[in-house]
Amino acid sequence: MSYYLLVFENTRVPKTKKEFMSWYENLTTWGEDVDYNEISHTTMSLQNWFQESIKSFPAMNGSFAPSDEEFNGNEELEERLTDYCVASNAIYMAFAWSVAEKAYEHVRMLATKHNVGFFNVSSDNGEIILPDGLKIEC
Repeated sequence: MSYYLLVFENTRVPKTKKEFMSWYENLTTWGEDVDYNEISHTTMSLQNWFQESIKSFPAMNGSFAPSDEEFNGNEELEERLTDYCVASNAIYMAFAWSVAEKAYEHVRMLATKHNVGFFNVSSDNGEIILPDGLKIEC
């Protein structure tokens, strides 16, 4: 089991929790005709967020993943490998539970910096925060 987070282009999602969760359920059917390991089809804000995020939490798959030479024997790198699914308006991430707290802080900080929304998918209350700090509530 993994620890899941999501960042999203806040100008393209509903502003009520019920509608947001419906949007999220549709998103996670992964029905877009894109390569979810690449970033060229997503927004510039999300591309910038991704480029900075992979410096601390490298991509597990795709052209942004570390090479075999970088990966071999590097336990810290292995622990931080992250499965990113890049959609047109969102990036879904799966982290190891051992880095959950660091991942949460990192993703929240970069979401604010790059003006994208944040969704704590693994949280019991499903915390959804817009870049201005406002929460999407019931």
